[in-house]
Parts: sequence; structure tokens; C-alpha cells
Amino acid sequence: MLVITAPTGQIGRQVLEKVLEGNQPVRVVVRDPGRLPQPVRERVEVVQGTHSDPAVLSEAFAGADTVFWLVPPDVRAESVEGHVLGFTRPACDAIKDQGVRRVVGISTLGRGLAKNAGQVSAALAMDDLIEATGVAYRALRMPGFMENMLQQVMPLKAQGMFFTTVALDHKLPTCATRDIAGKAAGLLLDDSWSGQGSVPVLGPEDLSPEDQARIMTEVLGRPVRAQRVPSDGYLANLTRNGIAPGWARGLVDMATAVEEQNIYNAEPRTPENTTPTTFRQWCEEVLKPAFLS
Repeated sequence: MLVITAPTGQIGRQVLEKVLEGNQPVRVVVRDPGRLPQPVRERVEVVQGTHSDPAVLSEAFAGADTVFWLVPPDVRAESVEGHVLGFTRPACDAIKDQGVRRVVGISTLGRGLAKNAGQVSAALAMDDLIEATGVAYRALRMPGFMENMLQQVMPLKAQGMFFTTVALDHKLPTCATRDIAGKAAGLLLDDSWSGQGSVPVLGPEDLSPEDQARIMTEVLGRPVRAQRVPSDGYLANLTRNGIAPGWARGLVDMATAVEEQNIYNAEPRTPENTTPTTFRQWCEEVLKPAFLS
């Protein structure tokens, strides 16, 4: 039995689609089963509720061999670490109590490097808790997602620009969520691995904001430029848009760590951790339709 958490989210939805291509039974944990497409609901066992609830987790993990673990973001949370570990602690109890053998988790780059890095530090603390259970664990370690650019469709339309917290010539890896889901599904369907380890997912290239602006200009057919914003301006904009101060501070601290601690550039690129979807391909297939809609 495979258990998928957050099956209606950006990554979990794609993981679920891919594991359903296999022949293993699948159980999902979801607050609102109505958000699952009808063909999917007919093929999975549903445990309704939040995967921060110990009773829900106990039911969901009963008899499970492998779990896909993802803590959903909550922009209303006053503590980033409190939110992430509030989900993870009961999960660790259920992993031990129900005898789960393997866990595949959505985490981040920066282990051993990141300090006071907001959401990054919280994700790494999550990894520590899961590993302490002794379960076989693979932490998928990512930089920023290409899909984050979808949050900037409105300034792209209105002003022909997007905003960034890093230097305009600072090259960073980014990855597409489809490739993250592919890595996760491959591990979930493979019963041969054991032990604990990391699986970096770096995308195929390192790009600066200036590089991204050039590619978007070519794909969208209109001029696009990148605009750097200082940390205090970023924080003010987040809170002005209704994000809780604690969560906003975590995002600012994460952005600062990416720039100053270089946490996304430290992982050497290899054929194994280089995933296929280029930023140009993603812009053509995902960003452009969203921009034109």
C-alpha cells in the first residue's frame, strides 16, 4: 500500500497521477475528497482529514509500506517551524506505530549549510525528525520551483516585469514540479531501496534573473525585465498581501540564505540530479498559457 499526502496540491497531484500508472494499491489523505477527479477517486482508498491529525495518520498509515510525505504551506501560520513540525511529529509517531517501511519526503537543498533560513531550516528539521524514527527515507532536495513564477503573472502582464530578491546576475538552479513528481513516483514504486539518503533535483541549468527575463521575453513575445527588491520591501509586500508576519519573515530569511549562504549552488550537478524540463520549455508549456488566459 502506497500512501500519498497532499494529493490535490501542485506536487502531490502529479505524484498521484504517476503512481496510478503502476499496479500497487494507493491510499490518499485529503481534506476534501471532492477535489479529487472522479476517475482518481474510483481508483484510490480515501482517508478524509488533515495529515496533521494523529487519528487520521494512524488510519492512513495502517498497513502502509511506503508514504509520500509533503507538508503543505500555510501563509497564515505564525511560526514556520511550528507549522512544519506540527505536521511531522504525529507523522513520526504513526510511522513507528504502524510499521511504515519507507518514506519519500519533499525537502530542500541546504543541509549542513543553511542557518536561520526560514522555510529551508524548517524542512531540514523535518528531515531530522523523520530520520530519527529509523524508517528508510529519501529526502528530495530542491531549489526554487519554476512554478513560483506563476505568482508573478499579474506584474508580467501589467508591467512587463517580475520581482526577485537575488542579484540579477546570480545564477541558480530551478526545477519543474513535474520532474520532482517523477523522481518521487519512481522511488515510491521501487521497493528495492533502504537506508536514509538525499535525492537532489536540480533541473537542467542554472539561470540568473536576467537569463529568465530574456527567455520569457522570447517566449511571451513582449519585453520582460527583472526587478530586484530589498529584503525590507519584500517583507512589507508579503505582509501587505495578507501573509502572516511569521510566515513572511521565514520567506525573507530563506531568500537571504539563498543569496548570502549560497545554499542552492553548493550541490554539484551530476547526470543523476539533472532533470529534463528546461525553463524555456516550462515557459512555453505552463507560463505562456497562464499569461494569455
